[in-house]
Amino acid sequence: MKTARRASNVEVPSFLRQLVKETEKMVTSFFKGGPKEHGCGEQDNSDEDDSMPSPYLDCPILEKHVSEGGSQSGVNYAVASMQGWRAQMEDAHTCMPQLREELTDWGYFAIFDGHAGTTVAQYCSRNLLNYILATGGVKATEDPEQVKEGIRKGFLEIDRHMHKLARQDNWDRSGTTAAAIMMSPRYIYFINCGDSRTLLCHKGQVVFYTEDHKPFNPREKERIQNAGGSVILQRVNGSLAVSRALGDFDFKEVDWRPQTEQLVSPEPEVYEMERTPEDEFLILACDGVWDAIGNEELCAFVRSRLQVCDDLREICTQVMDLCLYKGSLDNMSIVIVCFPSAPQVSQEALQQEAALEQQIDMKVEEIIQTMRSRNEDPDLLYVIKFLAAEEIPGLPPGGGITSKRDCIISSYQKYIMAVKSQEAMVIEGSEEDSN
Repeated sequence: MKTARRASNVEVPSFLRQLVKETEKMVTSFFKGGPKEHGCGEQDNSDEDDSMPSPYLDCPILEKHVSEGGSQSGVNYAVASMQGWRAQMEDAHTCMPQLREELTDWGYFAIFDGHAGTTVAQYCSRNLLNYILATGGVKATEDPEQVKEGIRKGFLEIDRHMHKLARQDNWDRSGTTAAAIMMSPRYIYFINCGDSRTLLCHKGQVVFYTEDHKPFNPREKERIQNAGGSVILQRVNGSLAVSRALGDFDFKEVDWRPQTEQLVSPEPEVYEMERTPEDEFLILACDGVWDAIGNEELCAFVRSRLQVCDDLREICTQVMDLCLYKGSLDNMSIVIVCFPSAPQVSQEALQQEAALEQQIDMKVEEIIQTMRSRNEDPDLLYVIKFLAAEEIPGLPPGGGITSKRDCIISSYQKYIMAVKSQEAMVIEGSEEDSN
């Protein structure tokens, strides 16, 4: 059975790292949960070229779009998306836990991470599955090799068709990555084109994940160079950060070269794995998630949350909040697909979570009291930094203290209100004495 090669660690460009540092002061606005909290729109006095619109907002848009569903076979899913710091939301997705006609016991889930516009991502979210099914390779009788070839042909065919539409209708110059899975009663087919990613958690471990298609990967770099291009700053011709994508037709204009040998290839890699009763859940997410958290970390975090929360939508939103705080500046979309063997809420886990939150509450109170004793104003950012430096046992694996946002906020607000109430009583008493 084929397996994907380990993806290379992505080096975050220095200007993005600097932007994360500069936005650290805005962390309080993250925690307040609003897209336009006071303080985010402060005037920037730096000299900038206003002729070039920034791809980033002054404040992240934190509104989340969530939905959920399931199938008769016991598979449940939730999907969530958030615009975040990006000036435009370019992600799209498709979730179909049950297909039609003879394929009612099959499922299909896909994440499309668009760039340079939304047209291609939106078109693929609506039509890619139809192109795959039109090849005739996906049948209830299921020959895995035919299924994989049908998926591959579907990708190439939709890309050819979109190329014609782009020329005919003057589309934007957008492209999209695609990470998808098709599930039959027997197999899971992992589909990847670009740097969105899918993984499978089995008995608490990541047993499979797809490989990111980056220009600096040896196979990808060779194809790019053979097509007359180059890899500069880890990008195709110094411009595009992925080496495979649907759309991006400016990189596919050498007519005498096959589709799969262009600077940017629309060909997906497809792997099949036989399903087992021990499969717990699948995660599909765009690189806005993966840039901030690793495979094993995310698997562990989701698994721990499943033991204390029975709402998959809430777990999806917790993942996005965690990645935002960890520094993700991109759009974020995530799909979690749970099988019958996924962890369930347990009383023991709930008790441990309650004990952890009580411990955090006590530490927040202690920090505030210490600061007050020094005549310092208790600051939420300081409290968070202090807690981050502490060793607190029992924190969610993969999430750490940053995943306990709501608990920290609740405790902070409770004790700050108590402090203000005490100060008001002192002032009131002083006024009465003076009278």
